[in-house]
Amino acid sequence: METASGQLSQAAVDVLSRTNFTTADWVIVVCYPLISVILGVVAARFIANMRDFVTAGQSLGTALGVATLTGTELGLITVMYSAQKGFTGGFAAFHIALAAGIVTFFVGVTGFLIYRLRAMGVYTIPEFYRRRFGRKTQILGGVMMAFGGILNMGLFLKVGSMFLVGITGMADQNLPLPAEWGLPAIPALPAVMAFLLLLVLIYTCLGGMISVVLADYVQFVILSFGLLLTTALAVLELGWTNIFQSIQEIKGSAGFDPTISEGGFGVEYIVWMGFLGLIGCAVWPTSVARALAAESPKTVKKQFMWASVSYLIRFLVPYFWGICALVFIMHHADLKTLFFPAAESAQTGVEAMDNLYAMPIFLGRILPPILIGIISAGMVAAFMSTHDSYLLCWSTVLTQDVIAPICGDRLSPKARIWITRALIVLIGVYVFYWGLIYEGSEDVWDYMAVTGAIYFTGAFALLAGGLYWKRASSTGAFLALLAGFSALLGLSPVQDAFGVTIPSAQVGLFTIGFTLLTMIVGSLLVPDKKEPNESPQTA
Repeated sequence: METASGQLSQAAVDVLSRTNFTTADWVIVVCYPLISVILGVVAARFIANMRDFVTAGQSLGTALGVATLTGTELGLITVMYSAQKGFTGGFAAFHIALAAGIVTFFVGVTGFLIYRLRAMGVYTIPEFYRRRFGRKTQILGGVMMAFGGILNMGLFLKVGSMFLVGITGMADQNLPLPAEWGLPAIPALPAVMAFLLLLVLIYTCLGGMISVVLADYVQFVILSFGLLLTTALAVLELGWTNIFQSIQEIKGSAGFDPTISEGGFGVEYIVWMGFLGLIGCAVWPTSVARALAAESPKTVKKQFMWASVSYLIRFLVPYFWGICALVFIMHHADLKTLFFPAAESAQTGVEAMDNLYAMPIFLGRILPPILIGIISAGMVAAFMSTHDSYLLCWSTVLTQDVIAPICGDRLSPKARIWITRALIVLIGVYVFYWGLIYEGSEDVWDYMAVTGAIYFTGAFALLAGGLYWKRASSTGAFLALLAGFSALLGLSPVQDAFGVTIPSAQVGLFTIGFTLLTMIVGSLLVPDKKEPNESPQTA
């Protein structure tokens, strides 16, 4: 519940302040991220060239590869948007987790896309574009990837900071500035955003992929225990029977059956989620970066086979937390009034509190001191592991696949590293700004799916066509990348501007078909004059 100025109302502040978070927990949360900063300082000593900075020397084994895959994909943003889906969709949201696990296992068994990419020894996907389709396609592909990816991560910082504000009860606290500055105190949310961003920027700029992998491993170990323990406490607090019965009472069959469109999903949405599961492991750059950093193509397949279990769990557990938060809130009058004011109040114009706060509030009330500090510290680590991977990924793409080709590949390794570091900072500033100004009505997960589709629908067409179809041409590839812009229609502000309402799943499925068709037609009408220079190996 927010006021017209965007600040939390007093009632919301009072609710957020009722938490078990103590001073001891603050010590844990503040000290833990310093480990990542130290890792960045240490890792900087081992950065000799761009290969080390971007792919950690392509030396990741199966175990460390699985850990860093999970660490990256189990970020705080994942926990938050998954909990939001559980809160709004109930147990029906579990189909997204099942799709992710099944498709990831399929990719691991078959090596679809990732095996051939690793066998080529490329650093990034746009580098593959260059080898297969030429420099112009590489540059456009890098621009599209960076544009869609940076837009995609635009809400990461704000949503992650909302977790910390919600679970610590610091919504009523402001950060005072020096009196001589003549500026008012900074509200808690942007202050937390600035603090977390600064930490991420420091150690990502210092250590590159080496520090990212080390931090991911530490986060993987801590969160693996934290997720299970927190889930057990949630069940003890609410009870199995009560959880299922409450969802049945609140949502009916739609809370369990994803095919019921009234529950927010439906058959089209399920198909869309199946495709997103494939994209998440085999096309999305932060996952592919781990595949390209593996010690061999065979190791890549093993990584993804084992990672399929963690891909499943990383969704299931946060969904369940969101479900538990819904049950908890519906049984507490003060919370129910805030999150569902229409059901509790006859007043008009009362806005519901952002449901992203539901899960942090729930955890803040059921977790005991010390444990809540450890869980919060683990979540901050999860936040950092996702941001470092994304910042490194998009900045590397811009350096390697846009700026370097434009400069005729004359940049020295040292210059490339420093350009990448500068871009990391610039992207971080954007993420801070976008998180403060963006106003959309869609769930965070749906926002991410739509913005990501700007890149990954065209990328899928190019990867599938380039790796498995000899007649795929550079013209078809170039046009398919441009076709990805049609995914922008899925964003609620864009739809509001055009006065239309189209479900995001329909926009996503249309964009997939449109990019594939564009790739095929463009390739047939304007074929390349000669065969590609390098044929990828088969799995």
